[in-house]
Amino acid sequence: MKRTRVAIAAMAAIGALTLGACQADAGDPDDAGGDTGAETTDGADAGDGGGDTIRIGIKFDQPGLGFQDGAEYTGFDVDVATYVAGELGYSPDQIEWVEAVSANRETMLEGGQVDMIFATYSITDSRDEVVDFAGPYFVAGQDLLVRADETEITGPEDLNGKNLCSVSGSTSAQRIKDDFADQVQLIEQPGYSECIQYLIGGQVDAVTTDDIILAGLAAAEGSGSMTVVGNPFSEENYGVGLPPGSDQCEAINEAIQAMFDDGSWEQFITDNTEGTGYTPNADLNPPTLRECAS
Repeated sequence: MKRTRVAIAAMAAIGALTLGACQADAGDPDDAGGDTGAETTDGADAGDGGGDTIRIGIKFDQPGLGFQDGAEYTGFDVDVATYVAGELGYSPDQIEWVEAVSANRETMLEGGQVDMIFATYSITDSRDEVVDFAGPYFVAGQDLLVRADETEITGPEDLNGKNLCSVSGSTSAQRIKDDFADQVQLIEQPGYSECIQYLIGGQVDAVTTDDIILAGLAAAEGSGSMTVVGNPFSEENYGVGLPPGSDQCEAINEAIQAMFDDGSWEQFITDNTEGTGYTPNADLNPPTLRECAS
């Protein structure tokens, strides 16, 4: 069964992840750096439509968002990217997926290794000075993942005296301790796999990072034993990274708006977070598209 096979493969990969989403910028789950190994190709320029290929950067190791299982690519970012590429004139078999490690994304765009990036890529002022962005196509927020039968924890302020799991260097966990619950006990682990297993086993009471990342992890685990609290305490605008000076922003924004309007965006979220009880923050989603740089 396809969903079961993908879930098993996803759980095997979760252990390799670190919470770069909280180590550097929320929404950047592996800012550990390192070379992507991606090679440039002679693919068509994004937006030409009907060209040989379009090169799209995604995460390869983030269940529910961007995940590679052999020749199959799944996740919310993958679904959104496939839709946008279709609106630009590219069929799924014309998409060349390229691994976009967080620390290398600006370099990949500046160097022409990819035509665009969909990879939990938060729009920030510093990045705006280096590359261009379309979107945002989603607004995430740092949140909590708890056991499905948990009734006491409804937000970060309920964590005094509780054990909270995150990976080493988590700014999300430290924000909770500093701003909401100074008596929370922070349990640091090297990767998501340990946090998820600690939560299932009862050694910790919650796990923290971006809400849609938590939902993807819970969906990959597949048992329905975990749920996202749904009380985010930050805003992370996920945008489409583009090479500096790109002329594709308007076309991509039109595609994203079409996705919002025809119901595909909502379906993509449902497909990738099924069984977790997750719903996006309705006050922020679907997000308002920002104006493209002139």
